[in-house]
Amino acid sequence: MATAPTTAGKNGARGSKGSPDGPPRPGARNGRFRVPAPRFLLSALGLAAVAAGLLWALYGSDWFRVERVKTSGTRVLTPAEVERAAAVPVGAPLASVDTDAIEARTRSLLPRIESIEVVRSWPHGIGLEVTERKPVLLIEKGGKFTEVDTDGVRFATVATAPPGVPLLALDASSSPSIRRFDADRLLTEAVRVRGELPAEVARNTRVVRVTSYDSVTLELAGGRTVLWGSGEHGPVKARVLTALMKAAPKAGHFDVSAPTAPASSGS
Repeated sequence: MATAPTTAGKNGARGSKGSPDGPPRPGARNGRFRVPAPRFLLSALGLAAVAAGLLWALYGSDWFRVERVKTSGTRVLTPAEVERAAAVPVGAPLASVDTDAIEARTRSLLPRIESIEVVRSWPHGIGLEVTERKPVLLIEKGGKFTEVDTDGVRFATVATAPPGVPLLALDASSSPSIRRFDADRLLTEAVRVRGELPAEVARNTRVVRVTSYDSVTLELAGGRTVLWGSGEHGPVKARVLTALMKAAPKAGHFDVSAPTAPASSGS
């Protein structure tokens, strides 16, 4: 007579096939490995602690605070003038210093500065790297001199003319084209001409005289003059003038206003 399988036997057989009635495997659910939740929590807490510590070190501790400011690149300005205008917040967290605001403020207060770079020097310093504007022309008025740079910017007025910088004599009141070429436009042309002069001529230029758009004259050391004409074809005029001066070294007047037909005269 056959014996019916017992309940235990059935359960044992089903359990051996991994049925829901069988014992679960550690760390597994539905055949997938599962990392215990506490490990994620510990990792998250660890990262949060590191981030909090870093923020505290940068902003809350005394480890990274501004203690000194160093200025470089000044020529006419003094480091003290630059640092006073920059107003770097000494004692503040180095990471919190607004470098863009310092750059804008310094350039606004000191127009002589063409550019300034504010650099963090960890752990306690701020560096101010200054580039000053260089004058290429001077405008004299009332015994003082306004400096003009290569962009035509009038950036400073000084009591003494810096050496080697020519005066700009601008008088276009009788120019027939004054409505079209006003004083600012003529200033731009004068700067353009000054920037395209041969090096030797530039060193010897004492006055750049402008009476109209197409009438720019250079007054050189020793009483010599150069009729440059307009600011057009500057590089060509520079080459022609160099050759003309070599061919007639004792001439007192040179005309390159029409560079295809240059001339020299006087002695």
